[in-house]
Amino acid sequence: MAEDRKNRKAPRRIAQVVLNSLKGGVVPRVGLPYVAVGRDKEIEAFLHDEEIIAEGGSAFRFIVGKYGSGKSFLLQTIRNYVLDKNFVVVDADLTPERRFQGTGGQGLATYRELLKNMSTRTKPEGGALSLILDKWISGVQLDVIKDKGLSPDDPELSGLTEKKIMEDIYSLNDMVHGFDFAKLIIFYYRAYVDGNDELKLKLIKWFRGEYMTKTDAKRELGINIIISDDDWYDYLKLFALFMTKAGYSGLYIMIDELVNIFKITNSITRQNNYEKMLAMYNDCLQGKASHMGIIMCGTPECMQDTRRGVYSYEALRSRLSEGRFSGEYKDMLAPVISLKPLSYEEMYILIEKLSVLHSDLYDYQIRMSHEEMVGFLKFEFERIGAEKLITPREVIRDYIEILDIMYQEKDVTVSDIIGKGIIGMTAKASDEENDTEDEFAEFEI
Repeated sequence: MAEDRKNRKAPRRIAQVVLNSLKGGVVPRVGLPYVAVGRDKEIEAFLHDEEIIAEGGSAFRFIVGKYGSGKSFLLQTIRNYVLDKNFVVVDADLTPERRFQGTGGQGLATYRELLKNMSTRTKPEGGALSLILDKWISGVQLDVIKDKGLSPDDPELSGLTEKKIMEDIYSLNDMVHGFDFAKLIIFYYRAYVDGNDELKLKLIKWFRGEYMTKTDAKRELGINIIISDDDWYDYLKLFALFMTKAGYSGLYIMIDELVNIFKITNSITRQNNYEKMLAMYNDCLQGKASHMGIIMCGTPECMQDTRRGVYSYEALRSRLSEGRFSGEYKDMLAPVISLKPLSYEEMYILIEKLSVLHSDLYDYQIRMSHEEMVGFLKFEFERIGAEKLITPREVIRDYIEILDIMYQEKDVTVSDIIGKGIIGMTAKASDEENDTEDEFAEFEI
């Protein structure tokens, strides 16, 4: 048993990040496998998408669930999966300042956030654009050296490499803004060869949409083009195709907090954002985008509200609404995946994993017994209004708080914290336990 515990022991740094994030109500970007439970069907659906995208297709999905139901957790889990599958991932949370469209540059602000968070398997924390470009150029140089039998210091290497790069990215010219994009890639290669780090940084700044005016770009780079609020999405499609040239499987775009579009008070602005969303959706389903996947997360209200939600835009509602046969059986191949509540058993496995992680961090033997864990869950689920309001986020936060208290107060038990007699509730007949399971089956987690 001790050996099993050693094998599953989490690094203390990871354990601290995970527990601190979960206690604070946010999703950690690392260590998710230590606490992940359930969602097998949802993950399987996304892995099917990943295979299609790697082969040159595209996909667009919505993850819908209540606040604290696990939307962001599932999104981060998928992010980790696709990073391991050699995808590049860009992700962003929408805010009042970051939308799909806006009169004050809100769309471009979203693009900048996405590019800032560009991640790969070897650089999962973001900021991977320069690494991707440098790695790609180095790979092309090695291919030229092998194909031509050159030495690394051969004077012909630079010209032959540039010719090979131009051949590789020639197909980008057929896309909107593809010629300009390819030209900037060539500029970056020349700065790489010349060892001009200052110019490389300016080009990265351009790719990240950080030039505010064409005059600034003209002064620093000698070009009269910039990425704007109107065309930022076109450049994401270019990046998706370019990533395959650079040796990656494709690009995943992950956008959370869709509720911030729902909250826009101006109806015209709100509809313009939904129109942009529709264009992205159509591109993916009609094959106008390649090697690109898009996942967006929102609450049921921000999706289904016919006055201000996504379904208020008729073209989206007709495409995304469930069919007549959706009910007990959920179609995981549909564009909208609605999260079911975690089962009582899954919640038990979750708090069990939290116990292990907490003991890994503070190096102690787990004190919480099986009966106490079950008693804690029953206490949580039997609170007034729990069937409507309780979510994994609240259960996790409460449980970590109890673990913290019990670690600091060595003589304190779960019963001392949540009330006398709670743990005794577990000593019921088997038929009563079955009734309890049926009761919990309908609870919203």
